[in-house]
Amino acid sequence: MDRITTGLLAEFSREHQIEHLEEDKRFEHFAAFLTCNKHCGEHFDTDDVVTGVDDQLGIDAIGIIVNGTLVADPDEVTELVSTNEYLEATFVFVQAKRSPGFDAAEIGNFGDGVRDFFSVNPQLPRNAAEQAASDTAEAIYQNSGKMTRGRPTCRLYYVTTGTWGGEPHLVSRAKRVVDDLTALNQFEEVRFEPLGANDIRSLYQQSRNKVQCDFVFTDQTALPDMPGVTQAYLGLLKAKTFLSLIEDETGSMLRGIFYDNVRDFQDYNAVNSEIADTLESDQRSRFALMNNGVTVIARTLIVTGHRFHIEDYQIVNGCQTSHVLHDCRHLLDDTVMIPLRLIATTDEDVTASIVKATNRQTEVPEDQLLALGEFQKRLEVFFQVQTDPCRLYYERRSRQYNSMTEVEKTRIVTPANLIRAYAAMFREEPHSTTRNYRGLRDKVGDDIFAANHKLEPYYVSALALYRLEFLFRNRQLDAKFKPARFHLLLAARLLATQQEPPQPNANEMVRYCNGLTAAFDTAAKSEALFSQAARVIETVADGNYDRDRIRTQPFTAEVRRVAKDTAGRPA
Repeated sequence: MDRITTGLLAEFSREHQIEHLEEDKRFEHFAAFLTCNKHCGEHFDTDDVVTGVDDQLGIDAIGIIVNGTLVADPDEVTELVSTNEYLEATFVFVQAKRSPGFDAAEIGNFGDGVRDFFSVNPQLPRNAAEQAASDTAEAIYQNSGKMTRGRPTCRLYYVTTGTWGGEPHLVSRAKRVVDDLTALNQFEEVRFEPLGANDIRSLYQQSRNKVQCDFVFTDQTALPDMPGVTQAYLGLLKAKTFLSLIEDETGSMLRGIFYDNVRDFQDYNAVNSEIADTLESDQRSRFALMNNGVTVIARTLIVTGHRFHIEDYQIVNGCQTSHVLHDCRHLLDDTVMIPLRLIATTDEDVTASIVKATNRQTEVPEDQLLALGEFQKRLEVFFQVQTDPCRLYYERRSRQYNSMTEVEKTRIVTPANLIRAYAAMFREEPHSTTRNYRGLRDKVGDDIFAANHKLEPYYVSALALYRLEFLFRNRQLDAKFKPARFHLLLAARLLATQQEPPQPNANEMVRYCNGLTAAFDTAAKSEALFSQAARVIETVADGNYDRDRIRTQPFTAEVRRVAKDTAGRPA
């Protein structure tokens, strides 16, 4: 590899704690991160997409993104479909080679593996990771009726350290791969993308940078000075220009910019269908008069004449309009304008008040206001002030730590994972963390993330999950336990202390959690505790680690019984 790629790989390996792996395996994780990150709006663990050392299909990584979320389990697909009531999927396949060139035979083998992955009668053997991905894909196609926005897209990335020269024999082989997959009639689009050293550098830089955009905003008026607001503009923006704010260079939606929006895209309900109908009619030139518009909040705004440069921005109102404009971009012409409010501020309270005010017309579920709440802000600070080696980073806002090289990315905790970890350890609902995650979200604000809850149980839950994922990542814990990872958290707590948890708002909870934190404050203590927890799971599972058996309340009850019985035995 060239010196620049070698340096980037070393930096990535350090931040993701995979320095112990051989260089070829680290490069697979690197390639998986760069490619899946293009399609996923939130932090993820590459260990969930890299297929492992015993790959059978000639595929180094498989990333499956459903409704903007990377999934690794059929139950996650079911939950997302139930929550969003629509399904939009992207399959990402990665072949990573450190060699400085592209090989036609390797491209062919890569394509054959992907085609076999989608075959009704597969011929090639699969390892556990590939079979799990196949089961997830099957769950997607079983929900075809929810694919109201089109069939899944398929992306094949062949990543090397060389330079793609477009040689005819390579182009021809790649085209044959695309044609073979297209012939399966399972995809809206199939795309083969060769990535060389320059592409690696570009994608890595993009992953570090805060989202930014340059555009021309002619029909606008600067608003008067307001407390907490650096600059603010109100005006009409061409819809075609607006697309540059919500799409990447390939024309795909930038999922992360809608993180602070209180409502995800609601598919083509009555309101959104009406927006699309307007764009399809001869009334499209009156769109600005018939639409409430979009509100954009940016942390950085630089204006030069009519040229605007924004960085680290969010669309906090107008998620529905944005998605419909993206879907109907072929209908847009220069007569289609949208009302735009552009606000520059770094004041979180200002942001929260704007979000709540601009979304007042619709009832807002409490869990969708997570990033704006005072409890979340306190939680973020509480995580940061912990001392090494137990410091973690709570990602209240999507990708907020991407540009910070000093932050090990494995120490980033997302709200979704924190909800799951807390529910498993303290509410004793590990069976609900995947199969009924929607039920857990409904408890946000009351039983989870309540304003009067102590912060310590959330932190120790995140710390335990971090330690557990470290053991999986370093192969110190058998991957067969992954379907029961949240049961392992519960078992570990029960083994660490026989005392039942106090009420989440009680002062006694602080002392209780301090004792638990001590059980996870070093890698050695964590490994010993989780090894014991794994033996509990092994006893209860009795060789059957099927998801349908593990993710049930009776399995949880038996784990609790065996763990408490084990903890109560004399040493």
